[in-house]
Amino acid sequence: MKTSQGWRLGMKEMQILSAPRQRAQLKKPTWIIVLVSLVSLFLICAYVYPPQGSGACYVFSLNGCKGLSDWLPPAPARELTDEELASHVVTNEILNTAPVVPENPKIAFMFLIPGALPFEKLWDRFFQGHEGKFSVYVHASRDKPVHFSRYFVNREIRSDKVVWGKISMVDAERRLLAYALKETDNQHFVLLSDSCIPLHDFDYVYNYLMYTNISFVDCFEDPGPHGSGRYSEHMLPEVEKKHFRKGAQWFTMKRQHALAVMADSLYYRKFKDYCRPNMEGNRNCYSDEHYLPTFFYMLDPTGISNWSVTHVDWSEGKWHPKSYVRKDITYELMRNITSISENVHVTSDARKEVQINPCLWNGNQRPCYLFARKFLPEALDSLLQLYPNYTSI
Repeated sequence: MKTSQGWRLGMKEMQILSAPRQRAQLKKPTWIIVLVSLVSLFLICAYVYPPQGSGACYVFSLNGCKGLSDWLPPAPARELTDEELASHVVTNEILNTAPVVPENPKIAFMFLIPGALPFEKLWDRFFQGHEGKFSVYVHASRDKPVHFSRYFVNREIRSDKVVWGKISMVDAERRLLAYALKETDNQHFVLLSDSCIPLHDFDYVYNYLMYTNISFVDCFEDPGPHGSGRYSEHMLPEVEKKHFRKGAQWFTMKRQHALAVMADSLYYRKFKDYCRPNMEGNRNCYSDEHYLPTFFYMLDPTGISNWSVTHVDWSEGKWHPKSYVRKDITYELMRNITSISENVHVTSDARKEVQINPCLWNGNQRPCYLFARKFLPEALDSLLQLYPNYTSI
């Protein structure tokens, strides 16, 4: 009996001693559930509110934010507004319709100038002997110029005041396109300023532009204050910040793209209303630098070159590009410009990132530039002395 009682007491003591261990074992699944829940919540938050800093990105992936975005499921596509849908339908119809090539296709040279055209004599030599292959249009925003070249006489269109940095600059570009599109033989459209000169002879320019299927529109991403820093959220939902682009205004454009620009009202209105100087305090936005690059990046990114065929020298790091005076005009200068075969973009952020890309023409690397600016009027005589020899360098 004592033995039996002792055995029972031993069992009771063992049960008492083992009870905490059983409770500890019961707690393990609870902690696992809590841990899994926290990790799941962490990943959900990271997906909904993605990390912006590169350090935070590496918590999730050794490849940084790009690796994280590739790993996570894509965000659902935003449904287009009625205006966006209509705009995309019209633009796609224009771009997907095969162009009707006329018997004598022309290039429309569109001069956006305030008054006089200082290099008219040089352009006269450029055009000589190529009648029937080009058209000339002049938008003189301030004073009616007096022309001596027969190629420019009576070629002014109805013009209006143009203010640098404002939507009136884009309005003038669209006005030139509208007049030039009226002539069905015009198949390519070149925007030029009063300080532009040709770098090559007419045949070279004609073949360069006519025998390619892209438009030469400058376009790049600048994450700095003079790029994305100019973006306004008032452009949402149609224009998102990730699509906001920058580029020089001096374009050449095939007919389909010119028609698409003229058909656009949605994106034009966004830039008219929310991209202008002195917006929201000290923030400045210049529509002539952002409207067309953003428009084509969104609607036909593979249809543009992403560089302009008009050379300009920003190497001095000033608000305005380098100006060329009489003493600068040499064969060496012209040779240096015409031999450039890479385009360069410099961002305005703290890194001052330099983006260098080859100028590809139908898949082959070629010289980038057909025209150049800013040449001052005093350079005319020196240029005339070198022309046409410098165009064959």
